Amino acid sequence: MFLEDFMGMMKKLLYSMLIILLVASAGFTAEKKVRWKLAMTWGPTLHPLSDTAEHMAEIVKELSDGNFVINIDASNVHKAPFGIFDMVKLGQYEMGHTASYYYKGKNIAFLPLTTMPFGMTAPEQYAWFYYGGGVELMQEAYAKHGMLAFPGGNTGNQMGGWFTKKINSLKDLQGLKMRIPGFAGQIMSKLGVTVTNIPPGELYTALERGTVDAVEWTGPGMDINMGFHKIAKYYYTGWHEPGSEVEFLINEKEYNKLPEKYKKILKIAMKTAAYDMYIQSYEMNAEAWQQMKEKYPDIKVKVFPEEVLKEMKTAYDSLVASYEKESPMFKKIMKSKRAYLDKVRDWTHISDYLYLKSTSESNLK
Repeated sequence: MFLEDFMGMMKKLLYSMLIILLVASAGFTAEKKVRWKLAMTWGPTLHPLSDTAEHMAEIVKELSDGNFVINIDASNVHKAPFGIFDMVKLGQYEMGHTASYYYKGKNIAFLPLTTMPFGMTAPEQYAWFYYGGGVELMQEAYAKHGMLAFPGGNTGNQMGGWFTKKINSLKDLQGLKMRIPGFAGQIMSKLGVTVTNIPPGELYTALERGTVDAVEWTGPGMDINMGFHKIAKYYYTGWHEPGSEVEFLINEKEYNKLPEKYKKILKIAMKTAAYDMYIQSYEMNAEAWQQMKEKYPDIKVKVFPEEVLKEMKTAYDSLVASYEKESPMFKKIMKSKRAYLDKVRDWTHISDYLYLKSTSESNLK
């Protein structure tokens, strides 16, 4: 009887010790729980832009077994669509999803980190970011602001705009009223265009009433919901934003607090979500263009006349030269992008361009 009692006590003791060890072990190995907030420039329905941060946060949560959670605030929540830079810098949000060229007023060197007229296509620019030193230059540009920046998704080649009038020559641009913001707007202004920036919600009415003669937005996937194709039948191909990359901004102090595992997860999630946005943009554009063609067969896709494109390029070169004098960092980034484009464009030409040219349906009939 004594032996049985003793064995019973030993079993209970060992069981208790095992429980204590398991609890202690679980407490020792438990993943750190992290809760971040991310502010977007975009509203919740501006697809695919609004989907990208959500996708990134889903990947982070899944790979961290739910221990690293990033909550998303769209612009209708925080009410400051172009205040992402300051909110992340000040630590109000640990992360942001925005576009660098919105903040050229803070540092002109941010401008080419999104895209540049006559520059790289999305695949070329992704190659530059990840294998040509682009991401490293992003960090250098943002370092003095206490932030990190990473590619955050690409719209692909944006269209040159919807025009109610056909552009046959430079003369047709004189006095033409157009909504086209940023660097491209500066170039068009040099060509005699009256450039205006109208809130998105008022663009359709402005085009319909003739307040503007042309509107640049993005591409079919995002343009279709704006309805411009119902009014303007001339759809001009792009020149100004051949590969617009938005970005993830991160407060550097908060990033440095993360365990190394979470840093790796975050980088994987950003890279995956960014490229997925490019794929989604491509699909949306293809689908929307088919709908536009079917319902509005009078839409005419046009390329700007050669003399217009040459003047655009001249104006572009002049503006870039002035910015390079103003900012050594801008000059450094542009030098890197030009050198990489000189290398990569040869391959783009003999692979994609000549493939499309030689195998087009008209050539094979």
